[in-house]
Amino acid sequence: MASRDGQDRVQTAGRLVSRSVSIPPTALRDVLRLDRPIHAAVTAPDGPTVVASGSAATATAEGADRFAGIRETATTVYETVDDDSVPDGARPRFVGGFAFHDRHERAHPWDDFPGAWFALPSVQIVLGEDGGWITATGNRDERSPSEIVATAESVRDGLVSGGPAEETPGVSSVVRETTLEEWTEQLEGALSRIDAGDIEKVALAQTLRANLEAQFPLASVIERLGETYPDCFLFALRPGAGYTEPTHSGEQAPPVPTFFGASPERLVTKAGDTVRTGALASTVGRGDTETEDDRLADRLRTDEKFQREHRVVVESIREQLTPVARNVQTGSRTVRRLDSVQHLYTPIEATATADHVLAVVTALHPTPAVGGLPPDVALETIRNTETFDRGWYAAPVGWFDEEGDGTFAVGIRSAVGEDREATLFAGNGIVADSDPVAEWEEVQLKYEPILDALR
Repeated sequence: MASRDGQDRVQTAGRLVSRSVSIPPTALRDVLRLDRPIHAAVTAPDGPTVVASGSAATATAEGADRFAGIRETATTVYETVDDDSVPDGARPRFVGGFAFHDRHERAHPWDDFPGAWFALPSVQIVLGEDGGWITATGNRDERSPSEIVATAESVRDGLVSGGPAEETPGVSSVVRETTLEEWTEQLEGALSRIDAGDIEKVALAQTLRANLEAQFPLASVIERLGETYPDCFLFALRPGAGYTEPTHSGEQAPPVPTFFGASPERLVTKAGDTVRTGALASTVGRGDTETEDDRLADRLRTDEKFQREHRVVVESIREQLTPVARNVQTGSRTVRRLDSVQHLYTPIEATATADHVLAVVTALHPTPAVGGLPPDVALETIRNTETFDRGWYAAPVGWFDEEGDGTFAVGIRSAVGEDREATLFAGNGIVADSDPVAEWEEVQLKYEPILDALR
């Protein structure tokens, strides 16, 4: 199928049939160690884990209409799927992500990442606290339902629990691709626009290259991130891994770029007519002692700069929800403590008026926490200031189903790993009175989750 601009594409095996088998409670690490290529994996602290191996169908899109293009393509694919015998929790989902900017440059490390990419897995594994499901999907003109079931059973039989943790690759060196002097110059330019009244806030980012001592290992890195950040959204996406059922020749697959991370920021979860999102903005580090930790948290709660930065994000998200939801309610503001940083966090819940989670994603991306205000001018400032393309950094990553429900996180605390290299991304929200050196130090803290997982 092609969209209005002719840039959206679907690759599918034809008419599809899905069948599933149940599995007992299973750890994500055991799934990632299967003898199968992993195309995508996303987790939520309060929802299912979804893993894709192979793809029965893929949807790609480019440009400003990429959100609508993915939805239209997925709707067409779902019309071909026979999954009536599959339990609701096991039905096939599309898993993937989007580029941050409408105009996306596919340069290193984003060569394999289009403006949007989603896969309907040929083998989907859904994990929950009480167990899970393996769902196999294939061409019904080429494979019988019993053969599809046999595929799911074969994957189930290949799950092996336990065993020692795999080693992380180790980091031999790091290269900061933005110097403090360059960062200071960039922030001074942004602050001049704020002082002139052109923008109220802008989120600026930088990159760091980590040279690894061994080839990037998906399973061990995601396992380490999950242990350290159990309340975050883990993700690993590999659009370049291919579009078809993986073969089992025994040959080692060539390394493909993996966009991965542990995001503390939910973009949206839609379940029926309930929409959940939140404002995560303003950052300080963690203290070496409990007393220092509490002092830093108190600074978050009382400092006017932090309060102003957080307040504008909350108000903007409420406004962004207006076209797609009603009865928008904000919860109590709290300090959210992660391993290396602390943030102000305000939960937000609403009643959906839109019928699909991608409509809400379209309305919310980018949030002021990763873009700025007003959005158009902030995005222009980002484009003209940052010396790299964001690719999928700080963009929506997640899954959706045939009913239009789904979960998306903001792709921060993230990196692209390939072979013996990882490119890390991190940024900060810049408002009036932001200090370049203090902002620089906060950004370095945001690299730590990924660096720790690689070391």
